[in-house]
Amino acid sequence: MEDEYIDIVTKEGQATGEKALKSEIHSKGYYHNTAHIWLYTKNGEILLAQRAATKSICPLLWDVSVAGHVDAGESIIHAAIREVKEEISLTLTPKDLNKIGIFKCFQTYPKGIFDNEFHHTFIAKLNVSISELIPQEGEVEDLKLVTFKSFQELINNIGQNNHFIASNKAYYEFVLEQVAKLVD
Repeated sequence: MEDEYIDIVTKEGQATGEKALKSEIHSKGYYHNTAHIWLYTKNGEILLAQRAATKSICPLLWDVSVAGHVDAGESIIHAAIREVKEEISLTLTPKDLNKIGIFKCFQTYPKGIFDNEFHHTFIAKLNVSISELIPQEGEVEDLKLVTFKSFQELINNIGQNNHFIASNKAYYEFVLEQVAKLVD
């Protein structure tokens, strides 16, 4: 994966006007923005993506449908649409995205990775069959749909089932609550 430029933000999420390579962002712990897109079906299912085995952070764990960094000079909405197209070959428009919040995720990982991110989080309805989605090699190992009940069970057993990223439990609970409101 290429080492793209990312805008640096303050600890409060405000633009600084500076940018750095993604590798430097993570090695020096600069604060930056990401776009997270959770896809759901009208039948009450949520699309999960399994992180590629080659990822340096949480390989093979299941997580958000699509996520990625916001490139330098790029809008959050454009990044969300771009990432969905790149990671699962699905085309969305801005009107498809429903922003549910911005979540701080400040964590340190092995190998000197400091991940200080603001997750700009959206939910969107998945209007195609999962069989039409094409996972991006090196980013997404696999995709699956889980029912809201199964999603809740995975959250309830977080840290024991090696499925979700344990530190994101409250985030997953909030996402499930927001998606369930739209389907009910």
